[in-house]
Amino acid sequence: MINHIVLVGRLTKKPELRYTHEGIAVSTITLAINRTFRNVEGEYDADFVNITLWRKNAENTAAYCDKGAVVGVVGRVQTRTFENNLQQRVYMTDVVADAVKFLSGKPSDSSSFGSNQQEEESDLV
Repeated sequence: MINHIVLVGRLTKKPELRYTHEGIAVSTITLAINRTFRNVEGEYDADFVNITLWRKNAENTAAYCDKGAVVGVVGRVQTRTFENNLQQRVYMTDVVADAVKFLSGKPSDSSSFGSNQQEEESDLV
């Protein structure tokens, strides 16, 4: 079976770093990914994909990325279930990141970023 996904998009907010009871770093981010076609109003819609980052991926993304940063993620789709307060079974589908690549420079360091962009993007795929 194959469960492999590659996504490139912009962070919708600054990543928040948390730690489990065992001390493992975890962060959940949302990537805004533009669709490749226009809607009936002539605008591009976007999909918002939730991604879970673990350990160093979570720590580094929280430390070096901010809202609007372009990020590439390689990972897998994972589905989990739980019962909500109304005793209904809820299914959640997320992406769990195996690797994260920062494709935009720091917001304060935009002058040195432009020359590396294509090189960094080609490393992801």
